[in-house]
Amino acid sequence: MKEYNFNFYSDANLKSYNLNESIRYQLGMLDNLDAFTRRHSENVAALACRLCEKLHMRSYFTVYCTTCAYLHDIGKQFIPPNILQKNGPLTDEEYEIMKTHTTIGYKICMADLKLRPFANGALYHHEALNGTGYPNGATTKEIPLEGKIIRVADEFDAIVSKRQYKSHVGICDTLKILLDEITPPMVSKKSIDKLNKIEPKIFKALVKTVIEDTEYEIGCLMDYVKYLKDNINRLEKVIQYKEKFDKIEKEAERKKFLKGMQILFEIGENFDNCLQVLAEYNEALVVRSAELTKLCKELKNIKKMK
Repeated sequence: MKEYNFNFYSDANLKSYNLNESIRYQLGMLDNLDAFTRRHSENVAALACRLCEKLHMRSYFTVYCTTCAYLHDIGKQFIPPNILQKNGPLTDEEYEIMKTHTTIGYKICMADLKLRPFANGALYHHEALNGTGYPNGATTKEIPLEGKIIRVADEFDAIVSKRQYKSHVGICDTLKILLDEITPPMVSKKSIDKLNKIEPKIFKALVKTVIEDTEYEIGCLMDYVKYLKDNINRLEKVIQYKEKFDKIEKEAERKKFLKGMQILFEIGENFDNCLQVLAEYNEALVVRSAELTKLCKELKNIKKMK
């Protein structure tokens, strides 16, 4: 399995504390109003950064696009809380109000010289290549590249994350939803370009990123499953030794067995709780093994989308 190396100190891999004072201030306002929006903004920025890297963008554009992504939802600070945090689907009227966060965010950025260079993220992240997006119904050539990238990152995180009004959607199902925006059902190949909502090459970059992350997660789970199995084997040996220990009559031999068993104990373990600890390890193994099987199956399905 390919090891995933993440350079935390890369200029491209921005965190909120790396950003300038104006941007940190705006993100702080978002955090005060809606913790989910702040977390979503950071998720979208991180994913936009990864997509830029997969698309082999220059470092300065990657930093620029990532910063735009941090600020893409900045206009939501002026959306009424009863709409922004509504525990259920929005009405048509509420949805129209929610859509204004794009133009509001654009105006906020344009009014601040430090934020002005990043205004495109707020304005274009809900536009679609086929002109069905908002706020302006822009089409392919009218949407800047940063807007196209942020749309994919934004939509992916919005679907896959657990919101107030809907349940978590699996990674594979999320990718299928986005795939439908590239090749709508019952459409001939000749007209696909006119009906695409997102760039196929950006979707492919997303799939590569998801595969990379899933393989990394599988690797971590495999390590943890091995850790659980090693500890289960260790405690089972203790129990086996204890059974032999109880049958030994000679004191010298009993001391040897006792010392050997005590060496096998980890901190906090003893003869009184080892059975309980073993049961907990076995229970964790069942849960993690099921997760590993599910992830491996999901990875196989994701790879089919390449």
